[in-house]
Amino acid sequence: EILPGAVLVRVAASHIRVGTFQFAAAQEDGEALRALADHALERHYPDVAAGDYLGLLEAVVGAQAALVANWMRVGFVHGVMNSDNITISGETIDYGPCAFLESYGRDVVFSSIDHGGRYAFGNQPRMALWNLTRLAESLLPLLGDGPSEGAQKRAREAAAAVLEGFPARFEAAWLAGMRGKLGLVQAGADDLAFVGGVMDWLEGAGLDHSNFWRGLADGLEGGALPEAEWVEGWLARIGDQAENKAAAAALIRATAPAVVPRNHLVAEALKAADAGDLEPVRALLSGLAAPYEETAANAWLRVPAAAHEAVRETFCGT
Repeated sequence: EILPGAVLVRVAASHIRVGTFQFAAAQEDGEALRALADHALERHYPDVAAGDYLGLLEAVVGAQAALVANWMRVGFVHGVMNSDNITISGETIDYGPCAFLESYGRDVVFSSIDHGGRYAFGNQPRMALWNLTRLAESLLPLLGDGPSEGAQKRAREAAAAVLEGFPARFEAAWLAGMRGKLGLVQAGADDLAFVGGVMDWLEGAGLDHSNFWRGLADGLEGGALPEAEWVEGWLARIGDQAENKAAAAALIRATAPAVVPRNHLVAEALKAADAGDLEPVRALLSGLAAPYEETAANAWLRVPAAAHEAVRETFCGT
């Protein structure tokens, strides 16, 4: 059928993706692949020495680890992490069937085409590593110091060593974000276990994901706190002093967004826009302009979807 059309202009540092490197490598044109890698280094990672293609891989690994950790900090589900949707720069791009968590769950899937949970919320780090492995494979012709079997073996081993560093880099970035959402100003030796315990509890609590974290800040200032076994240890960690609680609350509010584009409101805005009414889209954009501020103007964005409004499936047009 004939549908209304539009021109969408996307702005990014570049549109070079893992898939771009896969395409270049598939042509078996070594000079073209080298030119692409040189361009990526010059444009995105000028601090890496020219010709250091292993350094390029390491830089992209770090950028993607930080990016996915930030997705998960705010409850974002990209929805379709194939290699043509993963940038070298570490920017978010081509997130068609995306969504934001309502209640927390590692296995939450929204994309209508993701029948097996490949791109579930909790699978995003693993899928990032899968994509980075495809990038490493594409770069292998540039990593070896010769065509011999021994040279290629050394190239594979060097690339594998860089990829093996991804889980630790992701974990460090994710943990830093989660410390912020819990108001933990100082790092602790048992933070990974403690945060994991909080997330396990949250997964079964069925609470609104965005409002839960902001509620912790309110609780430190006299509001209600969850009835959970981890709360006592959390409060002890923060301390009884008023200045400690104030600092923790401020850190939570700086790390946990007050508003996100809730799925049911996005769906309503899309439906209205399809009928020619762009006011709901404009209202969303206005309400999301300062996502870490709680204001009277964005209060409507902080209200969870009612049962009949809940969006359980998103599409490439989202």
